[in-house]
Amino acid sequence: MWWRLPRAEFDRGKGEGNRQALKQLVDSGEAPGLLFYDGGRAVAWCSLAPRERFPRLERSRILKPVDGRPVWSVVCFFVDRRRRRKGMLPAMIAAAKEYARDQGATLLEAYPVEPKQGRMPEVFAYTGLASSFARCGFKEVARRSESRPVMRCNLAEDFPR
Repeated sequence: MWWRLPRAEFDRGKGEGNRQALKQLVDSGEAPGLLFYDGGRAVAWCSLAPRERFPRLERSRILKPVDGRPVWSVVCFFVDRRRRRKGMLPAMIAAAKEYARDQGATLLEAYPVEPKQGRMPEVFAYTGLASSFARCGFKEVARRSESRPVMRCNLAEDFPR
């Protein structure tokens, strides 16, 4: 809910309040993202939706809109500790691209990090790594911070109808 709520509202709802807000979102019929399973157990999560569903992006000077084109945004990932460093991120990005395209999106945007010296603590890579997005067909379209590119994938080119 970090990306979906104003900071004060997110802070007030920490813990159970934000869990309930996410449940209400799901109960409303809106899919807030994708779950990834290993057998019957959820092992990873990817949050994506049309950019306007993430008001925090609009208020960010680093992640502000690049242009007026409608985009979907993939804003964060979570992978169970036991599944990390096993190649899940590219599969999750591919699934996000396919899902966004199936929902009518033509552009998918991401806000990954680019570590200065190769590796970084996993806790800071929750938006994904720029190198993973590049390998999955995303191109940098803006950079307003040394370590945070804005990257896009043209879904119409990747998935011609």
